[in-house]
Amino acid sequence: MPKSRATALRRPQPALPGLALGVGIGLAALLAALGSARAEGQVITAHGISSFGDLKYPADFKHLDYVNPAAPKGGEIVEWSMGGFDTLNPFTVKGLGAALSTVMLESLLTGTADEIGAAYCLLCSKIEYPESRDWVIFHLRPEAKFSDGTPLTAEDVLFSYETFLAKGLSDFRAVLAQQLDKVEVLDPQRIKFTFKPDYPKRDLIQDVGSLNVFSKAQFEAEKIDLEEPRLQPFIGSGPYMFDKMEPGRSIAYKRNPDYWGKDLPINLGRNNFDRLRIEYFADTTAAFEGFKSGIITFRNENSSRQWATGYDFPALQAGHVVKAELPSGAKASGQAYLFNLRREKFADPRVREAIGLMFNYEWSNQTLFYGQYRRINSIWDNTDLAATGAPSPEEVAVLQPLVDAQLLPASILTDEAVMAPVSGARQLDRGNLRRASALLDEAGWPVGEDGMRRNAKGQMLTVEFLNDDPTLDRVLNPYVENLRALGVDARNTKVDPAQFENRTRPPQYDFDIISGRALSEYIPSSGLKQYYASTSADNSAFNLMGLKSPAADKLIDQLIAAKTREEMTILTRALDRVLRAERFWVPQWFKDSHTVAYYDQFAHPEALPPYALGEMDFWWYDAEKAARLKAAGALR
Repeated sequence: MPKSRATALRRPQPALPGLALGVGIGLAALLAALGSARAEGQVITAHGISSFGDLKYPADFKHLDYVNPAAPKGGEIVEWSMGGFDTLNPFTVKGLGAALSTVMLESLLTGTADEIGAAYCLLCSKIEYPESRDWVIFHLRPEAKFSDGTPLTAEDVLFSYETFLAKGLSDFRAVLAQQLDKVEVLDPQRIKFTFKPDYPKRDLIQDVGSLNVFSKAQFEAEKIDLEEPRLQPFIGSGPYMFDKMEPGRSIAYKRNPDYWGKDLPINLGRNNFDRLRIEYFADTTAAFEGFKSGIITFRNENSSRQWATGYDFPALQAGHVVKAELPSGAKASGQAYLFNLRREKFADPRVREAIGLMFNYEWSNQTLFYGQYRRINSIWDNTDLAATGAPSPEEVAVLQPLVDAQLLPASILTDEAVMAPVSGARQLDRGNLRRASALLDEAGWPVGEDGMRRNAKGQMLTVEFLNDDPTLDRVLNPYVENLRALGVDARNTKVDPAQFENRTRPPQYDFDIISGRALSEYIPSSGLKQYYASTSADNSAFNLMGLKSPAADKLIDQLIAAKTREEMTILTRALDRVLRAERFWVPQWFKDSHTVAYYDQFAHPEALPPYALGEMDFWWYDAEKAARLKAAGALR
């Protein structure tokens, strides 16, 4: 496709082309058109779409169930981030993107926090699509406009698609190019996406409906290159727009009082704060001090030690700060130590298994985490998509062809799903040490006279943990000590966030092991190609491990094409089983609750939705409580 124009601007054709050209040709065209209609099925007009089954909310819903539609508007919420930023463009691999730097951008469709696999019209008023989901027409709301007052039209949607196709992240571009055949502007308020016939259609409408929409006029006037960093904000159509910043130190966004969509049912009770602000700190200690002093007003606590021992400061004792543990039904984060499989020393899975054996989660949880966490075992932990025990007959049916093709060992058909190893109460578990030692011996890394392991070439087995978070030192240093007891030359290499970003992004991938995330989705779809497909192993900011598994590739293709929830569940469990058997990770831990602390000037609905905390979405500011805090000197 031409770089400047990914698709030609096409106008709609007559519904039954050729009827005016003669009876014979017209009859042929009519029969062809009718045959196509039968293949596509009935054309559906709807206010949203779901991967499986019906939508929770009907077309005439008044507001989302989990919001307070009468929530007041006003106030500011301030959170924190570590390090800094040097660009307001998060779509480039060059530089560190600012927090919330896409908050001003909207998409055609949007999801909810109490439903999986559903998407509802936001920039559009309705969608049309056939039962086959071969194409979709989005009807844009005529009142939709950007924050500069200019209308948002189908041309902006087309331009945004073309920009992502030409300039987006390379792994995302590759997937997008596989999905779409053509995009047509039908008129200023209608745009049609036609999908490639051989690509699974189940989630494609949601995929294209989730693309951010840019202002074509801004891109052309400012000559914006999506691959280049910039410190000028995007003009968007969303409820918030850029306010001000101190580069690398803080950034704020203000609510747009003229937001076009503030009265939509999907938005009632949401976007309640006048201002969202992020303050940056060099380390977590300084950030916590900022919270204690009132510079930060909301904290989602991720340090178990801090949660257990740090909340004894005067503002909390005086009742000015609320400390709460709120329920969460969210999927586990996939947080893990990730191997760089591009490194030859990690090619043997026995090496990876041995290194994993030396992380003592049980000791860490009791000694360091105050027993607050649960171990992650599955890519889809805390959902019914996780593989458990031995494969079911349905999973075996999926895995057998891959075994027959010699892409998987036969043991995958009978073995239980790989689980994280269990350790004892002492930091160095002697049983796991013996198991790990035997594995490394088998893999050709025996112990030398100096106690260190070397291969037949005389190369020492070195493992560098690239670490940009000082709070992880108390977890990582004992792990390093355990590995050194195994004869591995392990080290904790500390870098700043900018160095970490530079060394882990493509094409550098300059690391041995990092703390990251094994990503997944509630409805696994094309995102899996960015996370785990062989085609993304050397160009993706998400497949940091560099995983290349032909078996996983085939399962991903089948999973994207799954037509029922039952089929999706079986395939996901099979894929989970295969991915875990690759041992590209040492899984860490997660909490099935939100541990938060905030100054007592915020409120939230009594019942939170299962899949989001939503403090910047559907919480609100209580002006009376805030006035009392300021009168007491608790806040500036």
